[in-house]
Amino acid sequence: MTRELYALAQGDLLKTFFISPDSNLCFHGKCSYYCDTAHAICGNPDMLEGSFAIFLPGKDAAPRKVWRHPWRRSYHKRRKAQWEVDDEYCELVKEVHPYNEGRRLLDIMDMSILDFLMGNMDRHHYETFKMFGNNSAPIHLDHGRGFGKPFHDEVSVLAPIYQCCLIRHSTLSTLLRYHSGPQHLSDAMRLSMSVDPITPILWEPHLIALDRRLNIILQIIRKCVETAQDPIHVIVNDYH
Repeated sequence: MTRELYALAQGDLLKTFFISPDSNLCFHGKCSYYCDTAHAICGNPDMLEGSFAIFLPGKDAAPRKVWRHPWRRSYHKRRKAQWEVDDEYCELVKEVHPYNEGRRLLDIMDMSILDFLMGNMDRHHYETFKMFGNNSAPIHLDHGRGFGKPFHDEVSVLAPIYQCCLIRHSTLSTLLRYHSGPQHLSDAMRLSMSVDPITPILWEPHLIALDRRLNIILQIIRKCVETAQDPIHVIVNDYH
């Protein structure tokens, strides 16, 4: 942190660095919520394990639009988001742009599955490429809260799935393939990361959690199909 973060930080970010009572170097960044000393990121004393990567083109080359996620958490200690208290919330989402047409609502379903598998509760916004308009797939970024709690499955991350009872056929097919094997999702992850210079990247309980969470997703989809008047309204054929 001293050499690779603090020495290079500028402006508002630099102002958020401080030394904790335990003599650790910390910073909390600058944002509209949870960026304070109570939620700081601290080294030990200045060493911090992390992964930092940018693969997107610059915004000048590929302008992006930021969208507020419809199932965004309230980030408030006492006030809940509407989706947390209204089981019919999805019907409201279906009536507004861009979720009332095109691919976007199904994209949100896929994103919730990704977030649940990695345990990411922090999907407050997402982005799309402006040049593709409403045909742009969401850009999957900002996964800093992923793979944090391998022994806890935060099912509320799947609220888009169990409130809308909606999933792409291709997504479900992929989930079933990793569920039935012969290669399970954890196996695929181990194989993918085995060639990385810093392998192992994930703690083994995180890999075990992937298979457990995949089963939970399938159980929710099964319940949706069993209670639906017509399964075609749950599993959407996207092989056009």
